[in-house]
Amino acid sequence: MSTWPSALRALRHRNFRLYFTGHSISTLGTWIQQVALSWLVYRLTDSVALLGVTTFAALLPQLLVGPFAGAWIDRHDKRRLLILVEAALGLQALTLAALTASGHIGPTTIVAMAALLGVLNAVDTPLRQSLLSQFVDDRADLPNALALNAMLFTLSRFIGPPLAGLLLGFVSEATCFALNALSYLALMSGLIFVRLEPSPRASGSFGNVFGEGLRYALENLTVRRMMLSVLIVNLTASSYVVLLPVFAKDIFAGDATTLGWLWGAAGLGSLASTLVLANNRAVTSLPRVILISSAFAAVAMIGFAISTHLWTSLATMAVLGFGISASNVGTNIVLQSSAPEALRGRVVSLYTSTRFGFDAIGGLLAGLLAAHLGAPVVLAVSGTILLVYCLWLSAQRRRLGKTECA
Repeated sequence: MSTWPSALRALRHRNFRLYFTGHSISTLGTWIQQVALSWLVYRLTDSVALLGVTTFAALLPQLLVGPFAGAWIDRHDKRRLLILVEAALGLQALTLAALTASGHIGPTTIVAMAALLGVLNAVDTPLRQSLLSQFVDDRADLPNALALNAMLFTLSRFIGPPLAGLLLGFVSEATCFALNALSYLALMSGLIFVRLEPSPRASGSFGNVFGEGLRYALENLTVRRMMLSVLIVNLTASSYVVLLPVFAKDIFAGDATTLGWLWGAAGLGSLASTLVLANNRAVTSLPRVILISSAFAAVAMIGFAISTHLWTSLATMAVLGFGISASNVGTNIVLQSSAPEALRGRVVSLYTSTRFGFDAIGGLLAGLLAAHLGAPVVLAVSGTILLVYCLWLSAQRRRLGKTECA
């Protein structure tokens, strides 16, 4: 194999390069659609509550469908299944583009399309994540592959929102949705050329396969603790996504371009966190990194909530993006590095369902509360809750350390 820098070592594997290239184009399209849809909702309705409902509809299936998706994934050919799911995602984006262009889009239709997207993503996300271990021939490169996969997501998050903001100044939301539909062809093409050895599939009834994965998660102390942190971080910190259009339009008197810059700043912070994780070789150090990153996110939320200057807010948004991404990606690396190959789909599905499911609940609560209390108050309270949790967790870790040394 060719020599690659340490931070990019997973790219020495042909299958991972094919996946990485196709997914980079697909993810960029996904972010363009997300910003365009968020702007469409607020432009048509001026309703922060509907922003929360739309986000909730898109993410709730992760909580309801996600835990069961892993058992289904582990029973099937993952590559073929992923190609079919990507095709369905492309059709969803194309339908959304057609409805918007024809003027048949409204609050009910938007929520329904968001829910459909959520169901597809509930299968797509753990499916892609669980395949990464098969795209690298050396298991030692798996943490780097996971970090690079996250880096790809955050780099697209850095580039996609500002690009979407610029596009929306010249073209309609429908065009942005159509571009996303085309982007899925890139990943499907890469998957077609991937060469994989047949992997063992889970056998037995669906209930037994699901129960086996659930028992592993409940009986493993590390998994239980990681899942709790994922729950708290995404219930509180990820609520900023729902509230950003409100800050862009009402606090900073801006437009879609302002929203794109705020989202891009968070993406820049997320990108920095994945670069740090890509260079990290010691998985055992990650629990401490996760705790510190979560505390950074909490402080950044409070700072963003009280800021009235755009440049200051962009800086705090970058710190927030760093904290959330380092916490979530670090947790994913720890879980996948320790999970048995036969259980990988189920472990990943439990992680993604917790992450995105409680992101959905947090977004819904944030949108509904912001309609009555205001976006800055809701964000400040959420940041305070997360900070208190981090302080409690730090105290627990110190107490545990003293007990082990006694």
